[in-house]
Amino acid sequence: MSRIAYVNGRYCDQRLAEVNIEDRGYQFGDGIYEVVHLYRGKLVDADRHLGRLERSLKAIRLPSPMPMAALRLVLREVALRNRITEGLIYMQVTRGVAPRDHAFPKTPVPPALVVTCKRIPAYPTNIDNWTGTAITLPDLRWARVDIKTTNLLPNVLARQLAREAGATEAILYDKKTGMVREGAATNFWIVDADGVLRTRHLDHSVLPGCTRDALIAELKADGIAFLEKEFTVAEARNAREAFITSATSFVKPMVKLDGAPVGDGLVGPVSRALFDLFARHVKGNA
Repeated sequence: MSRIAYVNGRYCDQRLAEVNIEDRGYQFGDGIYEVVHLYRGKLVDADRHLGRLERSLKAIRLPSPMPMAALRLVLREVALRNRITEGLIYMQVTRGVAPRDHAFPKTPVPPALVVTCKRIPAYPTNIDNWTGTAITLPDLRWARVDIKTTNLLPNVLARQLAREAGATEAILYDKKTGMVREGAATNFWIVDADGVLRTRHLDHSVLPGCTRDALIAELKADGIAFLEKEFTVAEARNAREAFITSATSFVKPMVKLDGAPVGDGLVGPVSRALFDLFARHVKGNA
């Protein structure tokens, strides 16, 4: 069965889907995207993702292609038409089609919307088989990475360097201060040398991850202490534990950083507990 995509008001065979070559997403990366985890046919943390989509659209002055309630129906319909219950739904909104000019079109054009869906393996149940490794790299991205824009070239290059190093993720840091920001496509957490669970505070330098936010809500509900406080690359290398969070990584331990073991190189007790905590959150959403 071929995959079905939603493209500007039509459901169509994804192999035959087309966008105009003057779409501003293609020409300039002038757009916003979101990725939502689909678990047992249910959208996980959809309110968080659609809320972030709205904030990102507003930040770049891009009107929504439809009300959020209608978009939610489109997401569900794409999943149904693809007969996918365990997967990822990708949505992208661009400023639409107009003759190539850096400034916004003088005459407003309809925003373009594309939604696709793909299967992923079943939700991980064994954290010991759900680990990865990371390298550290200087952050070369623009100053507003809190906006989930389709401008991802620095992220792409960082992930490629990670792949070439045999790693899962690239952890990005500020060259001037040595402070860790986040992963190329994830938020980054450590259990520091003193046993304190930490992740960087939110500002324009990091993406406000929906999985990060959901995990923090669960931590607060369970009375688990943590700090939203930045840390250096050196602190990350000396951490007892490290893990990443995202809609595709969930809670994923990083057992090596820059080729050296994190802690004892095994999944630590905090990561193990939070893996279970977030799994309960996902299953509770379903």
